[in-house]
Amino acid sequence: MAQTFSMWVGGEERPGRGDRIPIEDPSTGEIFAYCDSASPEDTSEAIDLAHATFLSGIWSKKPRHDRAEVLDRAATLLTQNLPSLIDLEVRQTGRAIREMSAQVPSLVRWFKYYAALLRTEERSVLPTTGKLHNWVDRKPLGVVVQITPFNHPLLIAVKKLAPALAAGNSVVLKPSELTPLTSISLGKIMKEAGLPDGVLSVLPGYGAITGKALVENPLVRKVDVTGGTAAGRAIGEIVGRNLAKYTAELGGKAPLIVFEKADIAAAVNGIAFGSFIASGQTCVAATRIIVHNSVFDNVLKALTAKAESIARRMGAPTNRDSMMGPLVSARQLQNVEKLVQEAVGSGKAKAVTGGERMQGTSSLDGCDFSKGYFYPPTILTSTSASSILDTRIWKEEAFGPVIVLAGFDTEEQAIALANDSEFGLGAAIWTSDLSQAFQVSEEIDSGIVWVNTHHRNDPSSPWGGAKSASGVGSENGVDAYQAYTKAKSTIVNYASSAEMAADDWFREGAGDVRYG
Repeated sequence: MAQTFSMWVGGEERPGRGDRIPIEDPSTGEIFAYCDSASPEDTSEAIDLAHATFLSGIWSKKPRHDRAEVLDRAATLLTQNLPSLIDLEVRQTGRAIREMSAQVPSLVRWFKYYAALLRTEERSVLPTTGKLHNWVDRKPLGVVVQITPFNHPLLIAVKKLAPALAAGNSVVLKPSELTPLTSISLGKIMKEAGLPDGVLSVLPGYGAITGKALVENPLVRKVDVTGGTAAGRAIGEIVGRNLAKYTAELGGKAPLIVFEKADIAAAVNGIAFGSFIASGQTCVAATRIIVHNSVFDNVLKALTAKAESIARRMGAPTNRDSMMGPLVSARQLQNVEKLVQEAVGSGKAKAVTGGERMQGTSSLDGCDFSKGYFYPPTILTSTSASSILDTRIWKEEAFGPVIVLAGFDTEEQAIALANDSEFGLGAAIWTSDLSQAFQVSEEIDSGIVWVNTHHRNDPSSPWGGAKSASGVGSENGVDAYQAYTKAKSTIVNYASSAEMAADDWFREGAGDVRYG
């Protein structure tokens, strides 16, 4: 029988008054669990609780070293719960267990990083004119809402929670309705770590109902969302009306440039990782592969062999030998199919490998591909008669394991192709020429540029877009922590009594007076 999960509010599981959400295994199409969803009334009550908890000071005014201890205990408990968290993450996302077994253990770094930041952060003392001592504190904002996507449920939740909790805020987290289960488990872990009840609530639900009610609430002082560009813009309009803070990590269409001096074998491995990890369902997936024409054929040949090798070793996500899992839903599969079929059907593109939904059974383990949402690694290039640059799949985010190859002759052409997008989240360069790497990276309009690597994500390194379609603000690092705070300036006059007495602005008689 399918298990039913509830909301996490006030340090306990609570039933939601919204519609029950069916949770599907993307590899089989089976509904393996149900999850309560939060109604508008549920969201209002959770925010009221979060606000009251914030005002109580039980967390917002807790000494920073005590907050750091809670984050450190959360890291320890996360490690202790890895087997169950990984299994649940695999089941709800369809991601291969070899991926989740590498990703989920790395999340402890975020809790440890922000715990360390709390213990080492120094206050600024400003060079104010006169006998004044002016220091700046960072104070928590209040109630913050975090909205996370389906592709990295636990990773993105932890990335957002760690700085928000470190700063002393109360958090209401809304995970994707497709993958809410590990976020509920995270709420329980945080309670066990010592987080006071009411500081963190997890409210599963649909964006149009639960999400809308959360971001509209005037008590919310910040919204942090990861998702699609259209949704991010709609949420931003609502948040702006409440004059709340806003961080949004949105769409991407990452370029990856392979120069003639690149190590081809290393570059192909890098492309495969950047493109096909998570079945291409990442915001920084390397989907536009821009290759110098002198090495184009060699790269295409090696990359085709790599893609076909991955496809041959696809199977059940629970199989540790499986290289890649399915897409997360039928809707996501249909979107990928539509963009590929449109490009190929127009005569502007051809599929060198892949290009169609997988059918039949896996030669690896007998997994029935037709029951799930499996799509193979797919490589598209221009036809002899037309250019793939004129297709939607060159411009739009497919969010699947589909890459487009285009050639270039000069650095200027490569840079122009890389910047030929409304998105500017991630980009990569492959070359053994260090001077070239520096010069080209300076010209690429992207929030993150990797050289001879891809998709590196460290708690200390900012992660955000450079163009509006890719979002506002960034995650990770000191900047993320400060974005969950407000600055409080305290100015103390330490002049002597005589000096203060002489500082009479409205004294009688002539003479200069100060200002400021």
